[in-house]
Amino acid sequence: MRYLSLSSLILLFLLFSCKKDDHPRQGPDHEGNGQGQEPPVNTPGAPNLPATLYDYVNTVNNMPPYMKAFLAGRTDLDNTPTGNPITNAGATLGRVLFYDKNMSVNNTRSCGSCHHQDKAFTDGLAHSPGFDNQLTRRNAMMVVNQRFFGAKTMFWDMRAANLETQTTMPILDHIEMGMPSLAALETKLSGIAYYKPLFKAAFGDEIVTAPRISLALSQFIRSIVSFQSKYDQGLASNLGNLSADEKNGLRLLQVNFCTECHSDLATSQYGQLPSFLIADNTGLNTGIGSNNGLEADYTDKGIGEITHKPADQGTFKIPSLRNVALTAPYMHDGRFATLEAVMEHYNHGIKGNPNLGIQLGAVAGSGVPLTTKDKSDIIAFLKTLTDEQLISDPKYADPFK
Repeated sequence: MRYLSLSSLILLFLLFSCKKDDHPRQGPDHEGNGQGQEPPVNTPGAPNLPATLYDYVNTVNNMPPYMKAFLAGRTDLDNTPTGNPITNAGATLGRVLFYDKNMSVNNTRSCGSCHHQDKAFTDGLAHSPGFDNQLTRRNAMMVVNQRFFGAKTMFWDMRAANLETQTTMPILDHIEMGMPSLAALETKLSGIAYYKPLFKAAFGDEIVTAPRISLALSQFIRSIVSFQSKYDQGLASNLGNLSADEKNGLRLLQVNFCTECHSDLATSQYGQLPSFLIADNTGLNTGIGSNNGLEADYTDKGIGEITHKPADQGTFKIPSLRNVALTAPYMHDGRFATLEAVMEHYNHGIKGNPNLGIQLGAVAGSGVPLTTKDKSDIIAFLKTLTDEQLISDPKYADPFK
């Protein structure tokens, strides 16, 4: 039955592709991601999918030996639940759901509207426009390597317990996608022909349910991994492919304790090769602080808004530095437009706060002492974390383009 359903899926995809070519899309690319024109409002076309499904199951296998060894020793970081392993059919359905503007109440927004592949799945904006062009409260976070976040919690304030919970929350958000209920979404998608074979291939029958939508979206997002940067490629040669400036930038990140928060503690010290996975200091204040000195008294309380604990006021989930050169603007509110501005903040803009991270506590009110050359070298290293393969991989691209 599995193979028959996939065969039926392929035939229907080909039919839909032919039909799509008869009705070309019109109108400007409002998302500004350089990937072609978007469909007119209220008439999203059918997805253009390959005859042979992309391989999502094995995306984690194409990584440097060092990273494989690291993850083998930190199995706690893989948050894939036993009840939702990645399958090629499930992630394919998830990809279509991720980019389908039918997921919003007026067919104008999808998950991909705020998470563009060419920007490492951010959108280049401080705040993102929702279905009626109201702006989101916070900056769109990158959705890369979410599989390897052991704490599981999602969003800047970590309010979602896991990825499966997170995936449907923007759909119901009154600013983001505006669907009145998950039941309404189920009814809507059930009436769209191309979802019938997709759900059958992924789950064995055509029934559209909110839990299945969540499972498929989670599978697709967990398949989006990034371990093919210049830095990753250099791990096998002790970073022999990096320039002296880039190596010094890494050294500065380590001696100034940046890697304690933006990587794992075991390899954070100078002379080691950090994973740059958020493994230990996730953003929660465990007693050593996790505030990064943006404000003395935060208007946006972050994690503290959820926990109501004084220790969590003004703390936020720590973002990954992987692909950071592509994910401007920076911080939870997108206040810094460039990496240079971020360096200036840590150089002399840190403000005192009761929850300031211990890594910054000694310099509260001033900053980390960095010369102009230091800041330049750090930025040079950060650019080695860019994964060009990630941003051009067709299995992560918008199938409606």
